[in-house]
Amino acid sequence: MKTKCDEKGVTLIELLIALVISGIIIAAVYRMFVAQTRSYTVQDQVAEVQQNVRNAMELLVKDIRMAGFDDDKLNISGEDIHPPAALMSPAANSIMLLYEHHDNVGTPLIRQVTYSVNANNQLLRNQVPADPGAEVGGDPILDNVNRFALTYLIDVIDPLTGKRDRRSHFEVEAGAIGVANVVAVRVRLGASPASNNPDVNSQVSPRGLDTVVAMRNQLSEKKFSY
Repeated sequence: MKTKCDEKGVTLIELLIALVISGIIIAAVYRMFVAQTRSYTVQDQVAEVQQNVRNAMELLVKDIRMAGFDDDKLNISGEDIHPPAALMSPAANSIMLLYEHHDNVGTPLIRQVTYSVNANNQLLRNQVPADPGAEVGGDPILDNVNRFALTYLIDVIDPLTGKRDRRSHFEVEAGAIGVANVVAVRVRLGASPASNNPDVNSQVSPRGLDTVVAMRNQLSEKKFSY
């Protein structure tokens, strides 16, 4: 009997070696995929929290700049509505601002806007009179807030005129303002990513912004300096 020895095929050892090599390649690809997924998740959370902090800061800056605004138009009764002399109520971790605005039919009203952080670490914007659909107690504009700190830049009395010069000279806490004019507000706002992902929480540090905002309606023309 003759035995055929020229048939093509693989031995069991060759098959096992091929399986081992394939397993190593697949494991390497999988680890790379997991690493890329984690990196994408982290970067996505970084971008999201940065954008959320930026959006909240832009809204806050807009209201601070509006403090004391009065366009001198009469209401339907012929009265000229003016914001109160106290344009704001400063505090270390909250601020209340007043300015004139118009409702849907053009009637001037005094708008009161307050920013504060609640027990759930949410930055709230509470507007009076409230817009339709606003939440009672204020609308959350930023979650997971870890810092909301306010300091105030004040003016001094000009020795030549005996009047307040409405230029920033000192940065003080809310309790040290006294009778000085607040000509600018420094806002420090920060937040952390709202995520249950341990990779995100371990790799993404809190994001924040530090901004000095001039109170335009409290300043004389071209007299603000910082």
